[in-house]
Amino acid sequence: MVIAWVALGVGLVLFEMHHMAFYALFGAIGALAAAVVAAFLPDAILLQGTVAVVLTILGVVAARPYVTRVFHRGQRGGHVTRGVHGGLIGQEAVTLEDVGDEHSIGHVRLAGERWLAISGGSNIPPGTPVLVTALRGTTLIVWPIDAIDRSTPLLETPRSDAPDGADGRTT
Repeated sequence: MVIAWVALGVGLVLFEMHHMAFYALFGAIGALAAAVVAAFLPDAILLQGTVAVVLTILGVVAARPYVTRVFHRGQRGGHVTRGVHGGLIGQEAVTLEDVGDEHSIGHVRLAGERWLAISGGSNIPPGTPVLVTALRGTTLIVWPIDAIDRSTPLLETPRSDAPDGADGRTT
């Protein structure tokens, strides 16, 4: 049973390394603790499972918020966005390839991620710093930073197809 718990713990660590959400990490800690119990008490399967479950729940509930906060504070140059639509508009990105209109979609690097992007104007060459001005689904609409006239607002305000008053606004 020790090998099964260790295999589960290693698998969860590998999963955590890919996702970095700090849930599987505490599952791995619980599984590895259960492996230690299994090494000394191989017939106490209920105790092993209890140790794994209790440590996982305690880690997720008590330690995960702290670990997540420390991890995100320690990232250099990273940007943690709260909510996709509100958090991405106004952010700077860099084009990874030619970015054109809807028929010539390209990619940009934003907050360490690769995003689909279209230009709000003319084609934008690779390596150009751009500003996210709007979102269309999961595609960013970008403008080159050096081409922005700061006196003209480029950022789109969210549109609503709801009838008047249904979204809390009036005409």
